[in-house]
Parts: sequence; C-alpha cells; structure tokens
Amino acid sequence: MLSLALVLLTVVVYLPVRDNAFINFDDKQYITDNVQIRSGLSWDTTEWAFTTYDAANWHPLTWLSHALDCQLFGLNPAGHHFMSVLLHALNAVLLFLVLQSLTGFSWRSLILAALFAVHPLNVESVAWAAERKTLLSMTFFLLAVWAYCSYVRRPSLARYLGVTALFVLALMSKPQVITFPILLLLLDYWPLGRTRFTTESNLAGALPAKKSPWLFVEKVPLLALSAASAVITLRAQSAGHAVRTVIEYSLGSRIETAIVSYASYVRDVFLPQSLAPIYPHADGLVETWKVLLSAAILLTISALAIIGRKRAPYLLFGWLWFLGALVPMIGLIQVGVQARADRYMYVALIGILVATIWGVVESLARYKVSPAWVGALSGLIVLALSITTFRQIGHWRDSETLWNYTLAVTESNFMAEDNLAQELATQGRTKEALVHFHNILKLHDWQPPELIAFGMYEQRQGYAADAIAQYLRALHSTTDAKTRAVELSNIGSAYMDLKDVEHARQSFYQALQSDPENVPALIGTGLIAQKSGNVDLAIRQYTKAVSIKPSDLGYALLGRAFEQSGRVSDANAAYDQAQRLSPNIDNTRAAVNHFLAD
Repeated sequence: MLSLALVLLTVVVYLPVRDNAFINFDDKQYITDNVQIRSGLSWDTTEWAFTTYDAANWHPLTWLSHALDCQLFGLNPAGHHFMSVLLHALNAVLLFLVLQSLTGFSWRSLILAALFAVHPLNVESVAWAAERKTLLSMTFFLLAVWAYCSYVRRPSLARYLGVTALFVLALMSKPQVITFPILLLLLDYWPLGRTRFTTESNLAGALPAKKSPWLFVEKVPLLALSAASAVITLRAQSAGHAVRTVIEYSLGSRIETAIVSYASYVRDVFLPQSLAPIYPHADGLVETWKVLLSAAILLTISALAIIGRKRAPYLLFGWLWFLGALVPMIGLIQVGVQARADRYMYVALIGILVATIWGVVESLARYKVSPAWVGALSGLIVLALSITTFRQIGHWRDSETLWNYTLAVTESNFMAEDNLAQELATQGRTKEALVHFHNILKLHDWQPPELIAFGMYEQRQGYAADAIAQYLRALHSTTDAKTRAVELSNIGSAYMDLKDVEHARQSFYQALQSDPENVPALIGTGLIAQKSGNVDLAIRQYTKAVSIKPSDLGYALLGRAFEQSGRVSDANAAYDQAQRLSPNIDNTRAAVNHFLAD
C-alpha cells in the first residue's frame, strides 16, 4: 500500500507533463529527428544503439528505451513523458524499499522517497524527454544496491554477479553512476556497519564487520567496470566534441566553479527556486567572495559531519554520498558549456535527504516531539514541494516557454538565447529571432563555424550587411586556409545580394587564392563573368566547379553559359546532368534566373 501511495503521489504531481511538447534541446537529436529511433525497435536499431557514439554518449539501453516509446506512441510527446513519469515513480518505490531494507526504518524511508518523488530538482530529469537516460540509469542503480543488500546477507558468487550485471545495465543507460563502487563502500560504513569504524549493522542477517582492505578488494571488479566506462565515455564525448579544452575553461576556473556549484546544489535542495535547464559557465568571472563563502560552507558541513560521525554516522554517510555522487559531473573535466545541472542531482540528492531526515527525526525524538507532529510536518513539506514541482513542470511546456523562463531566472545565458532564437526562427519569427542571435554574439566568444552559421541565417533572411559582419568576425580568428575560403566566398555571396559586384569579385578571388577548389567561389566568379559578358571565363569556372562537386545548380548555370555561347549540344548535356541531380528542376531553373538577373 505504501508503494502504491508513492506511485499515485508521483503520477498526480507530474500530471501536467501530458500537455508538454518536445523541446528543441536534445529532444530532436534523441527522438524527433533521429531516424533510427523513430523507426522503433528493430535489429538494425539495436545494432546501431550498441555501436554509436551519437549525442556524445554510449548508452545503448537509453536508445532502445526511446525506440520502444516510438514503437508504442510514435512522436506523440504525451506517451514519452508518461513513460518517464512511470520510471520516476518506480525509482521512488525502489528507493523506499532499498532504504527500508538497509536501515529497518519504514516511515523515515517513506518520507525520504516521497520527498525524492516530488522534489523540484528532479523535474528536469522527468519532464525533459531526452533525460530518459538519467531515470533508466537510476532504476538499475537502485536494483544493484538492493542486490548488494542480498549479497551482504548471504555472500555468494551468484549474488555478486547479480550486482555486477545490474551495475553494467546502469552504466549502459548513463555513466552517471560510475561512482557506484565508492558509494557501496559508504553503505558498508553506514547503515550496513561492515567496517570497524561503525556500530552494529541495521541489516538483518548481515555478516560481522570486515577489515577495510577486504571491502575494497571486494569492489575491485566493479571499479574495473567504472574505469572501462570512463574510457568509453571520454572517447564518446571527445568524438562528439563535448569535452571542453583548457583554453576554453581554465583549471582554476573549473575548480572555482566546482566549489560554487557544490554549495549551489546544497542551497537548491532546501530552497529550490529559479531552477533552470542551463546554468552558464562563467569562466574566470566567478566572484572571489562567492568562492570563499562556498568553500567555507562546504568545509563547515564536512567538519560537523566528521565530528558527529560516532553519534550520527548517517550525517557523514549522507554528506560523502552527495559529494561522491557528483564527482563525475562537477566540472573538473568540463563536458558541455554548463556550470552545473539539476539532472546531476538525481543520485546525489539521496545523500542530502538521508542526512537531513535521519538527523531531524532523531533530534525531534530527543525532544520527545510527538510522531504525529513529525508526520504532519513531513506532509506539509511534501505538499509545498509538490506545488513547486507542479509549477516547475509548466515551464517545460514547450521550447519558447522554457527558454523565456530560463532567461528570466539566469544571467548572461547565451545557450538559452541561442535555443530561443532557433525556436523563433523555426516559427518564422525572423526579427524576434535576430534580436536573440545578436544577444548571443555579445555573450559568448563563438568559434568560426558558429559565426558562419549565424551569418548564413542572417543572409537567408535578407540581412546581407549583418551577415558580412559575422563572416568577417569569423575570418579574423581563422588560420585554416579552407575555412578562410568558405568565409571569403560567403562574404562574396553577401556582397552579390547587396549588388556590390566589385567587392564580391574581390572576395571570391581571395577565396580562390586561399583554396583554388572552393566551389562557391568558382561559381561566384563564373556568375560575375557571365553577367559581364565574359561567357568563356564563366564556362571555365563552372566546369571546374562541377568537376570538383557535381550539383544541379552548377550544371544548370553551365548549361545556360553554353547556351549563351551557341554550344547547343553541350548546353543540352549540361541540362541533362542538372535534371538528373535536381530534386526539383523547376526550383533549380528559378535559382539560375535569380542569380543571373540584374
């Protein structure tokens, strides 16, 4: 009955997700634009899931989970979200049962599981479809902990292999649980009492305390799996260009950010306000007072936990669980551009809750506070968190709502500006999108490929002069010859849109000096030659362009040039090639007419 109550609580609080759409941050890559996933479960999808580093991760079980959702619900987001809610509810139930088994305290375990189920920090993991990996990994993680309880009661190779298998499944969902062997050592300390540093175990049937070296040796195979997962994860993230360099984020900055992030996570547990999907990394801009204050808070809590370890070992256990679970995601190895993320707290939150609930309940018991009052207080806290979570889910209703909210609760958030700009652009709201694109350029030192992409968008929307500014900004920070040629040819194209033929000619020829095989520059110089009456030069440029990269537009322009020079058979042959390559020859002809118009 208690487990059913947890499920009902979770489902009721998360009911608003049924109206939420997919968002334009990872959901496209994971679901809506992923051909493999959209095709549903199949042998091809399974093979792909186990071999791909797509999304800068190796998590085959997560891919298969998304494929199953597509098999069942297609691209109806309500089905995908509801499956995530059910997984979160299952995790709350598993957490309750595991804690009950470990500690022997039913009501404390129930209160903790209820707080976990409705805590606003977990909204990101549940309401964001692409974060299925966090939920799925936690499911196998909790099952592995439960299996470890069984192993501790009655050690055997079969039970140990069961723990190992479940740990592997957790890693194959998301490597966030890479610290699992270390967390098991914490469980050995409390509540299992398997070390010589702790009191008698709460776990019925547990063996007497063992020497610490044996407990470590016992975890060596699991540590080997963690090491293997770390290697695979770094390889996947490097392949996906997710690992940021020392140049982008200095070591000192990463250490400062980690200290402030740890303290921020503690604050967010007890005061979950202004939660956002992205907290921007302020490289070198973290105020010194924030770092010092955060370090003082962390050191004070650590000291209190150590001092009180004999009387209240759960305090040290919970604090070390929180610190240890976050190590892979705290940013010492910077992955992505965020300083921290709510989803990283999904496992770490357990430690803070254990320390808090056990500490508060035992303190109230010493003061002989009635259990009824404790229950009433717990109910009020669960209700308050449920209301906050209910509201937080609404911020994830759709992309525009999410990013407007994020900009309102964070500062200098270039990723939120970027995602909002892309969403507005998708809706055809060009002027509004450009405002946010320009905000992005002020907030972040973008690399040439991104600047080129911004410029191309502005050029497509008819803002050729603004596009040239982006191309020039990219050009000034580029040394690679081929990339410079791309930027110069784009500048030439924008000048053509402005009818500034002379500057266009100079840009195209500079592009060819940098890379003689730059196809857009060859076509650009051909267009200028053809429009000025130098058809022979145009034919030479177009011919070279299609020999490097055949295209319908290149052959159609070549055909028109041949036609102008009276070479009818050559013109027909070029038009035939254009017809063969073009998905829509009428559009290709219209493009030729547009380019050659005065």
